[in-house]
Amino acid sequence: MTHIHFIAIGGAAMHNLALAVASKAGYQVTGSDDEIFDPALTHLRDAGLLPDKMGWYPERITKDIDAIILGMHAREDNPELVRARELGIKIYSFPEYLYEQTKDKIRIVVGGSHGKTTTTSMILYVLNRLGIEADYMVGAQIEGFERMVRLSDTAKYAVFEGDEYLTSPLDLRSKFLWYHPHVAILTGIAWDHINVFPTFPQYVDTFRKFVHSIEPNGSFIYFKGDENLCLLAEELKQSSSLEGKSGRVSVIPYDAYDGNVPMQVFGKHNMQNLQAAMLACHCIGVAPEDFYREISTFTGASNRLEKICETENSVAYKDFAHSPSKLKATINAVRERYPEKKLIACMELHTFSSLMADFLPQYKDCMKEADVAYVYFNPKVIEHKRLTPISAEDVRKAFGTKNVEVFTSSEALQKAICRQYSAFSHQGVALLMMSSGTFDGIDVKSFAAELLQK
Repeated sequence: MTHIHFIAIGGAAMHNLALAVASKAGYQVTGSDDEIFDPALTHLRDAGLLPDKMGWYPERITKDIDAIILGMHAREDNPELVRARELGIKIYSFPEYLYEQTKDKIRIVVGGSHGKTTTTSMILYVLNRLGIEADYMVGAQIEGFERMVRLSDTAKYAVFEGDEYLTSPLDLRSKFLWYHPHVAILTGIAWDHINVFPTFPQYVDTFRKFVHSIEPNGSFIYFKGDENLCLLAEELKQSSSLEGKSGRVSVIPYDAYDGNVPMQVFGKHNMQNLQAAMLACHCIGVAPEDFYREISTFTGASNRLEKICETENSVAYKDFAHSPSKLKATINAVRERYPEKKLIACMELHTFSSLMADFLPQYKDCMKEADVAYVYFNPKVIEHKRLTPISAEDVRKAFGTKNVEVFTSSEALQKAICRQYSAFSHQGVALLMMSSGTFDGIDVKSFAAELLQK
């Protein structure tokens, strides 16, 4: 029996990995965290993996543990981590363990500042529909999949969403540098994670390292409309053609799908994601016609432009969008889909980057296509993250368009949305709620359903 202990087991990816490991024969899984919320709380409890008490207890770490998997939520001075290092127990980061479990498989890795969850989901959806077994890690729930992580002894392929954020408190490299893909996708580079990559060139450089981590004879699939990706592709072509270098990497550009197969998803960015997914599947032998036939029934990944309510003349969506490029792409997609409806777009500044005064100018004009644009942030979150305070006026000026109104009270935000909906419900409203957080506890699905059904 192999005993694996998860430090910070409650994270979205970590708890899914714990469930995946626990489902394998011959593995015992334990874990710890100082706070766990749903859905992780329920998932871990149902699987018998919920810690008996919250907190860090070094006495849990004993010599009978074979390996530790360390989550980003833990700090370097975590008492359990300190004890594990004293005992010389092998410590893996999340991505390191995924690579270790799939190092003999053909790995497809999807990276980029936006669209990676959806693109990964599209690949997995089609492979599943075609009966092609794959291990995977994806950042959202997908129709037909029990969880967000799968590890097996039988799959030939592994499909990973590749995140450029830090690996762990002990490893400050980007997560996706661990994966060494045979097929790599980059959807685009738009500056994010300013707390980790203080300058745009530093941000681009981590993608450069990812591109050069592709396995010999692998494939690099990139969106040709991104000038930075075009430069990286050219660099890769030149380095791959150097005399004496073995295993030249195939460099494959793509654009948006413009075929005539009816699709459930919409928006130019999703048509770009779709083409990237098709090319990745083609690299492992899936015929394009088979891909397009199966992807036509794909309705999207959870929280990624997810329709949450619809009435005769109004509709509501929620989306994970929080960075400038994601925000703009999502708003534009809904605008194009519902040109006749009043578009009320609401977003929450929640991440480190989005709440940093130096990063706010990146949001200029991102919400200009909305009829009504509401931006929400909680000053207490800024205080908790120990960032320089920003004001509602700072935010309004940074977004730079007259349609933007800024809120620091979620209750006031809800009241404003209700007023706008009442004023325009007769002509039809498209409500778009965008956040990587929760708008401070708003149940977005319930709120939208109650609003649209008035």
